[in-house]
Amino acid sequence: MSNDPYLFGAVGLLLVVLLMSLLLYNRLVRGRERTREAWSGIDVQLRRRANLVPMLVDTVKGYARHERSVFEEVTRERGRLMEATGAADRADANGRLSRALVRLLAVAEAYPQLRASEPFVELMEDLSDTEEKIAFARHFYNRNVASFNARIGSFPHFVVARTFGFRPFEFFRSTRDELEAPRVDLLAVAKGDHRGPP
Repeated sequence: MSNDPYLFGAVGLLLVVLLMSLLLYNRLVRGRERTREAWSGIDVQLRRRANLVPMLVDTVKGYARHERSVFEEVTRERGRLMEATGAADRADANGRLSRALVRLLAVAEAYPQLRASEPFVELMEDLSDTEEKIAFARHFYNRNVASFNARIGSFPHFVVARTFGFRPFEFFRSTRDELEAPRVDLLAVAKGDHRGPP
């Protein structure tokens, strides 16, 4: 066995590179899994919201049967949300559903008996709670995406990321539809205090 210092140096350097690569790989895997877990939080809340929509439509429909186009629009946009894949598509579908729900709630405002009904008030509370949870989950997910994407784009992580096929995640952004939709305080609508967008 040779006592060549260059050989020991080369073997030592190789071990350091392998160990560092292993550490970087594990850090990227943890970041990817945290981001996936954050996405599941958004997914759960979007599904919860989508599950509330048919009950809301049925409740409003009991008072305003003649508003068929609004009910169809809400149902169609809910379906798009359920079928959407990927953060950008889900964000777009979520924005479209938000806009359709604003129209549905505008219909509900015309019926004081509906706004006073216990099922409607409970649905509005659930929907309002879900909207807050979606906003929180979006913030949490986007923070994880920013951290992960920055990591795989910086040295030395990008070497390991490219080698093992790590890909950046899409942000879950507010869509133009969502930004243009008038803000409605769902609980105020349920209580009859809504006076329209500012």
